[in-house]
Amino acid sequence: MNTTERKTDTKSEFPNSSSGVIRLKPQQFIHVLDNNTGVTRLEVGPQTITLRDHERLILKPEPMIVVPPRYYCVVANPVLRDESGQPIADEHGQIKLRYGDLEIRFAQEPFPLYPDEELIGDITQLHVVERNQALRLKAIRDFTDTITITVEGQSQSQTINRLAGDEWLFEGPGTYIPRVEVEVVETVTARVIKPNQALRLLARQNCTDRLGFRRRAGEEWLVREEGAYLPGVDEEVVGIIKAFVLTEKKALHLRAKRTFTDIFSRQRKAGDEWLVTFADAEIHIPDVYEEVVGEVEITTLGDREWCIVVNPIDESGKPQLGMREVRQGRTSFFLHPGEFLENGIQKIYVLSEQEALLLRAREAFNEGEGTAGTERHPGDLWMIGGPRDYIPRVEVEVVERRKAIPLDKNEGIYVRDIQTGELKLVSGPQAYMLSPYEELWEKELPTVVEELLAQKVDPVSDRSQHQSRGDKEGSATSGGKRDRTRAVVFHVPQNAAVQIHDYKDRTARTVFGPDLVMLGPDEAFTVLSLSGGKPKRPNAIKSLALLLGPDFMTDIFTVETSDHARLQLQLSYNWYFDVDRHDEQAAVKMFQVPDFVGDACKAIASRVRGAVAGEKFDEFHRNSARIIRQAVFGMDEEGHIRDEFRFRTNNLVLTNIDIQSVEPVDERTLESLQKSVQIAIQITTDAQEAAARQDAERIEQAAKARLERQVIIDKGAAEVERKKLLELQAENAAIESTGQATAEARAKAEAARIQGELTVNLAQQEAEAARIRHEAELAQLQARQQAELTHKEALDALEIEKAERMSQITSIEFRQKIEAIGPETIKAIAQAGPEMQAKLLEGLGLQSVLITDGRNPINLFGTANGLISPLTPGLPAD
Repeated sequence: MNTTERKTDTKSEFPNSSSGVIRLKPQQFIHVLDNNTGVTRLEVGPQTITLRDHERLILKPEPMIVVPPRYYCVVANPVLRDESGQPIADEHGQIKLRYGDLEIRFAQEPFPLYPDEELIGDITQLHVVERNQALRLKAIRDFTDTITITVEGQSQSQTINRLAGDEWLFEGPGTYIPRVEVEVVETVTARVIKPNQALRLLARQNCTDRLGFRRRAGEEWLVREEGAYLPGVDEEVVGIIKAFVLTEKKALHLRAKRTFTDIFSRQRKAGDEWLVTFADAEIHIPDVYEEVVGEVEITTLGDREWCIVVNPIDESGKPQLGMREVRQGRTSFFLHPGEFLENGIQKIYVLSEQEALLLRAREAFNEGEGTAGTERHPGDLWMIGGPRDYIPRVEVEVVERRKAIPLDKNEGIYVRDIQTGELKLVSGPQAYMLSPYEELWEKELPTVVEELLAQKVDPVSDRSQHQSRGDKEGSATSGGKRDRTRAVVFHVPQNAAVQIHDYKDRTARTVFGPDLVMLGPDEAFTVLSLSGGKPKRPNAIKSLALLLGPDFMTDIFTVETSDHARLQLQLSYNWYFDVDRHDEQAAVKMFQVPDFVGDACKAIASRVRGAVAGEKFDEFHRNSARIIRQAVFGMDEEGHIRDEFRFRTNNLVLTNIDIQSVEPVDERTLESLQKSVQIAIQITTDAQEAAARQDAERIEQAAKARLERQVIIDKGAAEVERKKLLELQAENAAIESTGQATAEARAKAEAARIQGELTVNLAQQEAEAARIRHEAELAQLQARQQAELTHKEALDALEIEKAERMSQITSIEFRQKIEAIGPETIKAIAQAGPEMQAKLLEGLGLQSVLITDGRNPINLFGTANGLISPLTPGLPAD
């Protein structure tokens, strides 16, 4: 670039320069590069600089750096100065710089930046550290620091060698003067410790805290003093610990993290647990080595409550493992660590006369006092009865609470002796209390027996329900679950029998109804499984009682005639058991056939099939009853049909057979029978229909005759009533016309009367209005006159009052004048001559005066011209 171009650029870039001339204002500076020597110099205004051809402006005019008071700036690559503060230049005239270094400059005269000097950031205000604040400082290079300390009220300077990496605090209030060797890490604010709070601190390294205690790295401690606390440079705030408020009903459960001495000066080992109660302190702030396990509520026992404390603590506060202690109310206590209540808080056992407690000894002890007491060994059982209150000892365990079991004469319980294992049945009437070595025994019964007992079905009246109950396997039983310790009781109904087996004695007994069966511990029912349904199906009915009859049963089976006609028969049999109730062997025979129903039905069906097989259909159809009865009952020696059929095995006797239905199984035979039956039914129906039709026609003719006769009678009655109606209508018309005329005349008379009354009332109203108007005018006139009279009286009163007040004023004025003149003056006036008197009076403003002593009367009628003196010529007269 040539000179002309450089001048043009200079002019366009710097408006205050023209043709290489730069005019610097005050407090401006530029940097000029000498291309010949390569040296850059600083020029400071005010001055005018003419650039030579080998000089070039490398920094436009810039204002000097102005640092106000309490501000500072940071300059990079500062100049190197001598002891007098002047910049040092090398042999070429270039200013030497401390490259890579920084310099902090505070408030001073405006200064320029030398070439290569650089202002880092903005001009910054000095940091004012407030009270309860501090700056955490860190040395980034080694240097020597001078601090001021106060010793015994005197300030002293102290020199400290700071090494790179050292940290310390600059605490307020004060203004921090920055240094290039120091870096501000953060601002530390004091933590306010409120009441019932503590500050938890952690030592970052070995140090001495503000209270003068040596702390090791990683150690934690609490500061409990209220107020602001500024953590030291080696102290780290872990958090604020809040105090636990302790009451008489709440304690604090603590655990030691390590061995230490707590705030109550008690040695705690690692893992120890203890309680802090209201008796120790109202509030407690957990120490750093204390772990809060939880809050413990107070345990309160009432007057009739007690509890067992397991592992109670001793006097030293250590739990006695395995020990137990009984505590009873009224009392309150805290459960210490390791202690717990066995079965919680319990009520005192209140035993009535019919109650007792079964007790077991946990350990050997002597129950009673001295040698007279009862020795109890571990495992011993005994009972205490009521009425009484009882709290068990530590050595005693309450096994159960027993009540006397009330038993009626129809009730019982099963009892087992736990020492011998013997079982027995205890029945009423009595209230039975189990002995210490007795317990209730549960008697197990087969499932089918349980179901039958739970159903509570009467074998006689509810026979129809056996079928439906037998079809449902595993159906839910009615009623609640049976108490197995209660004796099994079964009511044997009238005309029934129940067989009971004793498996221990291997005997059986039969009980006839009506009676009550109570099973012994080793007894069981004989369950009857009978056939049921139509046709009979095996095992359809389950029952405990065997009905003795008389009763009936119905069966359906198929037979075939000799001409191969298959028929379905439905027969009903009457039966009963022929047994002597006093014969035990005969009673046992009844139960030898488990299913007497199925056995009897099969036997009868077999006999009937054999008899029908030898007969043709027509013959059987005509003589079915005789053939079946003969087949079942048989013939006697005289050729007559017997009256009964007896089963020798179980003494079952059939007395009658009812043939309920005979239906062909073959369809063609059934159709033929149905057609013949239908024809017979049709003939009967037609005959009945014709008879019914004839009766209906006869009844209809009679009804029509009665109807016509009734119509004629009704018409005659209607004519009579119509005549009465016409007469009443004529009478009503006459009454109506007469009433109308009478009403019109009455209405006119009433109208005239009302008109006259209105006229009279109008005249009366007008007269009343005139009277009221005249009275109002008179009252108005009287009011006006009264107002004028009142006004006149008021004016007169005002005149009188004015005259009185004027006379009073005149009198007062005269009296005041006389008082002002005084007696001596009046005396002098009286003694002076007339002229002198006139002058004095004139001087006093008086026209005349009369002086008397008040004792001599004065006649003023003749003294009008000579009271004091005649009017003096020349004096004005009022």
